[in-house]
Amino acid sequence: MAEINSAKVSPNSDYFAHESAYVDAGANIGTGTKIWHFSHIMGKAKIGNNCILAQNVFVADNVIIGDRCKIQNNVSLYEGVILEDYVFCGPSMVFTNVKTPRCEYPRNTSADYATTRIKHGSSIGANATIVCGITLNERAFVAAGAVVTKDVPAYAMVAGVPAKIIGWMSAYGDVLEFDAKGYAVDSIGDKYQKISDIEVKKLA
Repeated sequence: MAEINSAKVSPNSDYFAHESAYVDAGANIGTGTKIWHFSHIMGKAKIGNNCILAQNVFVADNVIIGDRCKIQNNVSLYEGVILEDYVFCGPSMVFTNVKTPRCEYPRNTSADYATTRIKHGSSIGANATIVCGITLNERAFVAAGAVVTKDVPAYAMVAGVPAKIIGWMSAYGDVLEFDAKGYAVDSIGDKYQKISDIEVKKLA
């Protein structure tokens, strides 16, 4: 394992951190996770197993990252952000954590930070912005450059400013084309049903 630029590291040392990365004492980092150049992990962060944190990633105190997440270059995860398993964060996408920031009247305690939850298997494109206090439901897909201001349904594809639903995507990553009865099958044979304009479910 590469040398860590920190006086102390997590008791679990079964992860890799590049020599230019800073991992603060107390950070909880899972087995097989890789932390690359110039990244900074604060001491109360929790990161799951087999994640990839690319160059210049910041993870604040009390952030929770699930297993097998991939966080691309130049992404900051501020307190209040929760990523479930298999979440993809594209390059330079942005999370916020305070809805009405003021420099003159700081809002910088845990009580001030809104919770943003990104659920299992969701993907966020490059340069998208996720305004705090919302939920991306399972396997939501956010297009590059979108500004998301409200909850996104499971399997929905959203794009634009503000982001709106433009279609639906399977767990595998296929755009779903529904028939007249509201059913669609993706390229690996998984079947989906469109319940309404704002709800799609995967069938067993």
